[in-house]
Amino acid sequence: MQGGEKEERVTMEVTDEMIKTMEVGLAFRDYNGRISSMDFHSKATNYLVTASDDESIRLYDIQNAICLKTINSKKYGVEMVCFTTNPTLVLYSSKNGWDESLRLLSLNDNRFVRYFKGHLDRVVAMSLCYEKDSFLSASLDRTVLLWDLRADKAQGLLRVQGRPAVSYDDQGLVFAVAYGGFIRMFDARKFEKGPFDIISVGNDDSEANVIKFSSDGRRLLLTTKAGLIHVLDSFHGNNIATFKVKPAVTNSTLEASFSPDGNHVISGSGDGSVYAWSVKSGKKVARWGSTDNEPPLVRWAPGSLMFLTGSSELSCWVPDLSKLGSFSITNDALDGCKLKELGGMTLTCKLNACYFKLNW
Repeated sequence: MQGGEKEERVTMEVTDEMIKTMEVGLAFRDYNGRISSMDFHSKATNYLVTASDDESIRLYDIQNAICLKTINSKKYGVEMVCFTTNPTLVLYSSKNGWDESLRLLSLNDNRFVRYFKGHLDRVVAMSLCYEKDSFLSASLDRTVLLWDLRADKAQGLLRVQGRPAVSYDDQGLVFAVAYGGFIRMFDARKFEKGPFDIISVGNDDSEANVIKFSSDGRRLLLTTKAGLIHVLDSFHGNNIATFKVKPAVTNSTLEASFSPDGNHVISGSGDGSVYAWSVKSGKKVARWGSTDNEPPLVRWAPGSLMFLTGSSELSCWVPDLSKLGSFSITNDALDGCKLKELGGMTLTCKLNACYFKLNW
């Protein structure tokens, strides 16, 4: 933006009607195993990293619909992966059954920067605090460890009674630990004093799978092995909505994701389907069937009109805005060309237009 010019931002609300038009705009089908983890960078939101059962870590530029790099981890395997503050550094967990260390990997030169040793069993959750270069890891050894990315030894330890799910809020001030039918809220600055609040998720005491904060920190999302997706008020602890899908029959993780405004939830299901839910109405908005029999991973792209699913392929879902009537918008990021009826555009332009929509 030139000095003195007024920045013009155009936003478009994520509505039930828009979600119903969503379809796969692009798919990467060159995987030789299921995708086990994926993560968007918090700032450079066009970057996505994935881990898969074929022991590969892949870096994508989703905005331009290309895979930038593939790195193999044949010795250690890979199960979970997430970005750090630096988009060229990722943190990942092993899947070899004999080394539960976490590894900080440079994507530039395929070099290990640091090892984080402390867990005695498989790591099932990780969460980064982008404001402080710290992260949480949760393991089947019934511990949650707090780390500083600059040190190879854990800075804190929490013991839990069951499989834990963990998440920082976007500000890094609070983190949540879920297990045994309850969510425990901790002040990140004084976690050693114990939780400042304990939130019940009702009668669902099944194993916690995934917990996430909405982007504004006001809502929590928790999925469980029973096939339930709970949305709760993170400030007051009350239940806002609970959605039910088919539980996974394997040891797969049931994942769900908030839309950027926190008013919709996209979730997987044990029958391989993808569901969209309205948090406000508590009702199903859409369902997309599948021939798969495991829940796909799901992740809404930050600040965009696109979500991704990961199974044996990586799929980018975007709305067909031509089904919503006339639609046009001017985007400086696309050289000011006027886009009309998105459904008729090429795949790359379609992804670009949807990607910029909520970032203006």
